[in-house]
Amino acid sequence: MSSTNEQFASVNVLGEPLQTCGRDPLTGFFRDGCCNTGHADGGMHTVCAVVTETFLDFSRQQGNDLTRPVPLADFPGLEPGDRWCLCAGRWLEAYRAGVAPLVDLDATHEETLAVIDFNLLVEYALNKE
Repeated sequence: MSSTNEQFASVNVLGEPLQTCGRDPLTGFFRDGCCNTGHADGGMHTVCAVVTETFLDFSRQQGNDLTRPVPLADFPGLEPGDRWCLCAGRWLEAYRAGVAPLVDLDATHEETLAVIDFNLLVEYALNKE
């Protein structure tokens, strides 16, 4: 029996255990600090990114003001430098607009690869090791 809150296996885009993305502010669709996803996560909040002012402006222009707190959703609002689990589709839109933020591959869920090519993520990797 499957529940709508069921999470997919916690594996990152490198095929390793998914690492924590951010705890201050507490990120993730499940608010567990990780970019875990599951059937209930229609936005696929799987990309662990370090948001920039440019990206936050872009997101606001797209109708999603990530700087505005939403207490009912346990969302404090973001500032440049915050680590946050972004929707894979929004990150890709930002990439196409030339404003994609850097990505932590260790903390980016493997489900992201259904939307974003691995080599593109590597190009924007926070730690290019």
